[in-house]
Amino acid sequence: MAEASPKTPPPAPQPSTARDHDDVLQRRTLRDYYIILRERLWIALPIALLASVGYGYWKMRDTPLYAATATMQFEKPDTVLSTQTVVDTAIRNDMDMNTAIQQLTSGVLRRKVIESFTPDEQRILQRAALKRLPPGTSPISSGLNLGNVSPATMRNSYLISINVTHEDPEAAVLVANRYVRQFMDYLLDNAGGKNSAAVEYLEQQASRLEKESEAAEQKLQHYIRSKGIISLDSSKDIIGEALKKVGGTLIQERLRLREVENQYNQVEAFKTGNRNLLEISFIATHGVVPGLKSQLNGLQQEQILLADRYLERHPKMIDAATRIASTADQLEKAKDLAIADLRTRLAEVRQSVKTYEEEYANHEKKNLELGDLSIEYRSLKDQSDIAKNNYRQVLDRLNQTRTTKNFDKIPLRPLDDATLPGGPFSPNKTALTRTAVGLGVLVFLGIAVGLSFIDDRIKSAWDVESFIGANLLGIIPDLANLKDEEKYTLLLENKQTPGVEAFLSVYSSIKIHSKLDFPKSILITSTIPGEGKTLISCNVAGSFARHGRRTLLIDCDLRRPMLHRHFAQQNNAGLIPWFEAGASLEGDLATSPTLGVIKVSENLSLLCSGGRSKRPTEFLESPRFGQLLEKLKREYELVIVDSPPLGAVTDSLLIAERVDEVIYVCRFNRAYRKHIRLYMRALRNGKNEVLGVVLNGLSPRRIEYYSNYRYYRSYKKYYGAQT
Repeated sequence: MAEASPKTPPPAPQPSTARDHDDVLQRRTLRDYYIILRERLWIALPIALLASVGYGYWKMRDTPLYAATATMQFEKPDTVLSTQTVVDTAIRNDMDMNTAIQQLTSGVLRRKVIESFTPDEQRILQRAALKRLPPGTSPISSGLNLGNVSPATMRNSYLISINVTHEDPEAAVLVANRYVRQFMDYLLDNAGGKNSAAVEYLEQQASRLEKESEAAEQKLQHYIRSKGIISLDSSKDIIGEALKKVGGTLIQERLRLREVENQYNQVEAFKTGNRNLLEISFIATHGVVPGLKSQLNGLQQEQILLADRYLERHPKMIDAATRIASTADQLEKAKDLAIADLRTRLAEVRQSVKTYEEEYANHEKKNLELGDLSIEYRSLKDQSDIAKNNYRQVLDRLNQTRTTKNFDKIPLRPLDDATLPGGPFSPNKTALTRTAVGLGVLVFLGIAVGLSFIDDRIKSAWDVESFIGANLLGIIPDLANLKDEEKYTLLLENKQTPGVEAFLSVYSSIKIHSKLDFPKSILITSTIPGEGKTLISCNVAGSFARHGRRTLLIDCDLRRPMLHRHFAQQNNAGLIPWFEAGASLEGDLATSPTLGVIKVSENLSLLCSGGRSKRPTEFLESPRFGQLLEKLKREYELVIVDSPPLGAVTDSLLIAERVDEVIYVCRFNRAYRKHIRLYMRALRNGKNEVLGVVLNGLSPRRIEYYSNYRYYRSYKKYYGAQT
C-alpha cells in the first residue's frame, strides 16, 4: 500500500497587529460599561439601596439641632473724646472687636444670662433634655442647657452675630436674644450713668394708660353681656346663618304644603263630581286600599263565573254577593281613612309653615336690633382699641428707654433679633438625601464595575475583540427551545428561524476573514465541554453545503464522539477502524468501507470516529492522520473537524497542526477569558490562522445589549411580517 506524500501546507498568514502581542489594550466604551451595569443590576442595586437607606436611617437618628442667630451693630466712631471721666466704649480696631467677642464668651456674661431666665423660660430650656431622661430622673440645671453659643464677627464690618444651636427651636431663639440684651446691659453698667427720670416718667404714664385701657375694656364687656352678644360681627354671622337655615326650611315646607293642598283639592273635586276616588294616586296607594281593591276585583270575577252556572237565589251566588258587599264596604272605609289622613297631613304642614314663618320673623327682628346696636358697640370698641394702643406705645417706649439709656455713651445697637427657625439644620434632610443618593450611586457603580473585574467569564463582544484580541465571527442565540434532532440540522432543512440567520451570519464572517482559497480544512474547538462546538460544527458545515460547497464533517472527538447521534447514524465505521485496519490511502476514500463516509445531504458528508479510543493521541500524532486530511481536501472543497475542548485534553492542539484554519467557540458566561486567551496564544504560536470566535448561547434579550449585532430583532420583524 503506497502512502501519499503529505501536502505541504501554505505558509500561515501573519496575524493582525492587534494580536502581535499578548497584552491587548483594554479600552471599554460607554456601551461596554452600560452592559456591565445592566448585567449586574439586580446584584448591585439592592446592595446600593441598602447602603443608601441604611446610611440615611443612621444619620436621621441624630438628635435634631436648631440654629438661631441674633446680630448687633457697633456704630463707626466719629467723635474725639476730651473728657477723661467718660468711658470710651467705641469699637476702633480689630482688637476692640476681639475684646467684645471674648466678653461674649466669658463666664461672667454666661452667669448673667442664666440668672435672667424666668421659671417659664427655664422650663423651655429644659424641655428637650427632659424628653430624653428616663422616668424619675431629676432634670439638669438650665445653665447646662444653653446649647452651643458661638459669637462671631462679620468680616469688614462692625457686626457681631450670636449663633446658638439647641435641641429646642424656641430655646435657641431665647438664648440668642437674651445674650444680646445681657451684653448691652453689661456695657451699660460699665459705661456708667442712668437716665432714671425718663424711666420713672414713662412708668407713671404706662400705669395710668393701663388703668384707662382696663376701664374701657370693662365697659365694652359689660355692654356685650348686657345685650347678650358675643361680638357684633359674630352675632351677625350667627343670626345670618340662622336666617339662611330657617329660610331654606321654610321654602321646603311651603312646597310641601302646596303639594298636600293640591292632593286635598283633587280629592274634594272628585267627591263633588262623584268621580271614582281610586283614580287618585294617593288614595289608590294608601294603606290597605290596594289590597282591598284587588280582592274586590277577584270576588267580582268569581261572581261572574258563578252566574253562568247558578241562579241568583243559589247559596253560592248569595254568598258571593255578601262577600262583595262586605269588601266594598271595607274599601269605602279605607278611602275615608285615606282622606282623613290627608287632612291630618295638611293640618301638620300648615302648622309647620306657620312655626317656621314665626321663627324667620324672629331672626329678622334680631338682625334689625343688631343693626341698631352696632353704632354704640363700634364707639365703645374704638375707645377700647385706642386706649390699648396708647398703653402699648408707652410700654414699648419704656422698654426701649430701659435698654437704650446711655446709648449716647455706648455705640451698640441691636440689629436683628433671632427668629424661630423653620426646621432643624442638623440633620439636614436635603444634604443627607444628596449624600445618601451619592453613596448609593458610588456603591452601585463600585459593585457593578468591581464584579466585572472579578467575574472573568466571557460575556460580550468587547471580551472577544478587545480582551482576547480575536474577530467576533457571530453570535448564536440560545436554541434550547428546539429539539435536539432539529437544532443540529438547521441549515440542511431550509427553515426560516432566528438560528438559521445567525449561522448564515457566521458563514459570511468566515468567508470575509479567511485568507485561503478552497480546498481547505477548518478546526472548530472550545475551551471546556458544553460550549456548543459540535452544534456550531454541524451548522457551519451545513451552511457551506447549502451554498454549494462539497463539505466533509469529521468527528475527531475520539474520546466522546457525538456527531453520529445528531445525524441518526451508526458509529461502526470511521477513523479508528480505518487506522486499525492499516490506514490505507489508496483508492476513493469517500467510498472506503473502513472509513464509512456517510452522505448526509446533497453537498454534506459525515466521517464518524468509528468508536471510542483511550489513546487518541497515537492516531492524531501519526503522519497518516495528516495525509488523510490532505487527501480528503483533494476530494472535498471544505473539511470541517470537530475536536475535543482545549481545556479538557490536548487533542485539539495536535489536530490544529494538521488543519489550515481554526474557529474558536465560546459559550456566554461559561469559560474564563484568561483561559481562552491562553489557548488562543497556544494556537497562534502553532502558526494557525485563527479566524475568530463564535459567541454561543445568548438569549434574544442579551443579544440586543451585549453586542452591536441587531440582526436577531430585525430578523423577527422582517420574517414576522412575511408570515
